[in-house]
Amino acid sequence: VVAISAHSAAENVTNIVLDHHLAIEQALTHLYSLGHRRIAFMRGPRAIPDSDFRWEAIQQVASKMGLKLDPSLVIRIDSAGWSMKEGYHPMTPEIGYKPMQALLKKTRNFTAIFCFNDIAAIGAIRALKDVGLSVPGDVSVVGFDDIQSAAYSTPSLTTVRQPLTEMGKRGAQVLLERIANHEKEFPSMIVMAPKLIVRESTGPAKSR
Repeated sequence: VVAISAHSAAENVTNIVLDHHLAIEQALTHLYSLGHRRIAFMRGPRAIPDSDFRWEAIQQVASKMGLKLDPSLVIRIDSAGWSMKEGYHPMTPEIGYKPMQALLKKTRNFTAIFCFNDIAAIGAIRALKDVGLSVPGDVSVVGFDDIQSAAYSTPSLTTVRQPLTEMGKRGAQVLLERIANHEKEFPSMIVMAPKLIVRESTGPAKSR
């Protein structure tokens, strides 16, 4: 068995995974270099395994950088917009729009938000604009994945690119190798490198 973006500890399973620590380090270093210190975080749904691994990496990297994680600035996609009805999970900008809306009702004391994925980030940008805040003038937004539409959204989205095509190819290669070499030992995990793509949605922190 070869699993893409999974974290299975089962015997004889090779997991093709992203280096989440490096991904978070790239994103937070970028925001930090722009002067951002009050950073909000949008955690992923509990149903997605990467959510916990990415959050753990965020805590580790933030601690190392001396960035304080304010619990009041941490929101989660589960809380709004991610339906469990009939096992259907809507992957639309609404998953980021609703949590961002809820945060803005409580506070605007942040200069950037790091979203779980690009689709959520696009929803967050819409919520920010709906209350009269500009991106990146008032709030910088960082996504994750680098989906095709990220470069064409308004503003174009700064994001962490997952090498999804390469991960798929590597997984297929490993699977064929495992089929052809039953006796050979294979690693339980193959880690792939992310890449920060800087676009228009991030800029210097605005004084609060």
